Amino acid sequence: ANAVCHSFHFCNFIPDIDECRTIPEACRGDMVCVNQNGGYLCVPRTNPVYRSPYLNPYSNIYPPPPAPGPVPNYPTVTRPLICRFGYQLDENNQCADVDECASDSHQCNPTQICINTEGGYTCSCTEGYWLLEGQCLDIDECRYGYCQQLCANVPGSYSCTCNPGFTLNDDGRSCQDVNECTSENPCTQTCVNTYGSFLCRCEPGYELEADGVNCSDMDECSFSEFLCQHECVNGPGSYYCICPSGYNLLDDNRSCQDINECETRNFTCTPQQTCFNIPGEYKCLDPVRCEDPYIQINENRCMCPAENAGCRDQPFTILYRVMDMVSGRSVPSDIFQMQATTRYPGAYYIFQIKSGNEGREFYMRQTGPISATLVMTRPVKGPRTIELDLEMITVNTVINFRGSSVIRLRIYVSQYSF
Repeated sequence: ANAVCHSFHFCNFIPDIDECRTIPEACRGDMVCVNQNGGYLCVPRTNPVYRSPYLNPYSNIYPPPPAPGPVPNYPTVTRPLICRFGYQLDENNQCADVDECASDSHQCNPTQICINTEGGYTCSCTEGYWLLEGQCLDIDECRYGYCQQLCANVPGSYSCTCNPGFTLNDDGRSCQDVNECTSENPCTQTCVNTYGSFLCRCEPGYELEADGVNCSDMDECSFSEFLCQHECVNGPGSYYCICPSGYNLLDDNRSCQDINECETRNFTCTPQQTCFNIPGEYKCLDPVRCEDPYIQINENRCMCPAENAGCRDQPFTILYRVMDMVSGRSVPSDIFQMQATTRYPGAYYIFQIKSGNEGREFYMRQTGPISATLVMTRPVKGPRTIELDLEMITVNTVINFRGSSVIRLRIYVSQYSF
């Protein structure tokens, strides 16, 4: 292309015209037309510098080459090679790219980096920065969620970390749960891994301490007094119940059952004595002996004869009875019933506690014309032996008779409430 330059050094490029083709007989005789940028040359055919395929198209005569002879010394007309912007002539007289970045002839900002291109260069930023209004500004990768958990932005880059209980994966961004139970197992008993953490649990009978790691024995006995019927004994991780002497522990491992020593014959009574079982123990009862003026009717009854003057103010009969009762029995409670064995016409009966009720724990409640019930009104604690004389007074207005009978009731109160 031809360059038409003006005084202001502005150039407009137009395409070259091949005058050797467009101008008839551009060269005549032995001259050959050689096209040039912006013109043409007519040179002798024998000129070794220019050997052009373009002959005069309008010449019909192709003269044979002349005989070799001395070469005329014609001046050679050449034009300098001009390279376009961004290129320069090298040592081979060729247009080579100018590396503006290496020659420091670029216009990049100090915050930018220069990248050479064919015929020019471009200004860019390093990784971790972006170009904004000619300046390289740091990219805040944390703002765009580059990290799964914790992110720390640094100039030109970022750093990912994980919360406690997680470890950073090889990709440098995502986090993976750490199974503390397999890596370190901080629990003294059972470890349960959770997402990002762990939990410690204790075996039955133990409780987790305030540090969330250690387990201490749980004192089950302190939780409730109803775990065992008698006594609770705490042990490592558990507890067990025991019963007092004279009792067996039942299959429920908490209740106590009285051992009847009289049935198992595990007693020390003499042959003359009678074994009487009470909760937790037994008593050896001596035979009934009637005191004067009473005479013995049978093994537990004494009678005072009417013809005996000493029996005038005494009960007609004394019947001996024995019973047992647990300690702390709920009140009011009916514990013994008394009634007349024979009813006489015109007679009525009065029931009362003649002796042994100094603490006023009992009273007689008449339940019918010939019967009454002994009622306990206050709790009685054992071990204790209570002896009551329950009197039945017979009054007969028809024959003007008044007499009484007594039941001498001995109550053995056990030590325990079972």
